[in-house]
Amino acid sequence: QVQLVESGGGLVQTGGSLKLSCAASGFTFSTYDMGWFRQAPGKERDFVAAVSWSSSRTDYADSAKGRFTISRDNAKKTVYLEMNSLKPEDTAVYFCAADRDLMRQIRTTIPPRYWGQGTQVTVSS
Repeated sequence: QVQLVESGGGLVQTGGSLKLSCAASGFTFSTYDMGWFRQAPGKERDFVAAVSWSSSRTDYADSAKGRFTISRDNAKKTVYLEMNSLKPEDTAVYFCAADRDLMRQIRTTIPPRYWGQGTQVTVSS
């Protein structure tokens, strides 16, 4: 059974930092691109960051560039999102996602194959 389990969310003040983790199981993690998406209440789910299966490539939404860093540890089957200089507009449920073609799919309307349940990030002013 495929599982993606996010953790590390919480409440932080503006300018603070959080590190999210996503633990994967049930598929060949090392052959899948991984990504992070977020969804605020009443809004669409938006792409945040992605990393290729080999970590040779990363991609970020403009809102994340310079503040967020995505990384992965294939031995631990875990992908991370380090978030710095957080802003209230970063408040959302953050979802981990996996797909063999995620690096391409983030530029299309095709959703990733697998999704986690999300972890809440709240940034207070």
